[in-house]
Amino acid sequence: MQEIYVENLKEVIRTKPKLQKELDIKLTHKGKNIFVEGAPEKEYLALQVLEAINIGFSTEKALRLKEDGIILQTLHIKDITKRGDLERVRGRIIGKKGRTLSTLSKLTNCDISLEDNEIGLIGDAEIMDDEIQSVTSLIQGSKQGNVYTRLEREGKKKRLTRNDDIKNELE
Repeated sequence: MQEIYVENLKEVIRTKPKLQKELDIKLTHKGKNIFVEGAPEKEYLALQVLEAINIGFSTEKALRLKEDGIILQTLHIKDITKRGDLERVRGRIIGKKGRTLSTLSKLTNCDISLEDNEIGLIGDAEIMDDEIQSVTSLIQGSKQGNVYTRLEREGKKKRLTRNDDIKNELE
């Protein structure tokens, strides 16, 4: 049995039947502590999903962690910058009307959530480094346009490499 403290208890209780069915585990709670019972590998996955929900992801997005190659990564803004104006830093990541977040999500096929000073990323393990680098660059003050350009360039390189690999396999 594993235990995790969850701040977003309403979401977990609301989706408890779905979580138990999808993850094949049993959830109980006492206050904001949630207890997970099941096979060890299923408990681990459930803890990852609950952590994602705690960061601010919806249950549907958090359940993407069940797919092969999809991981959860968390970053703390305070670990990346020494700046005191964290509201401005969060604003840079979100962008006007959430445009920066949505553009980063589209360019990397990752889901991004920002909760207080913690950033959650759910995506393919192969491109997670690019996503982390992009968010870190934004926090450290890089222009959004420069970050987008680098992501597009990296994505193009990976597509070309994948196409070359497919051609080599066909020959």
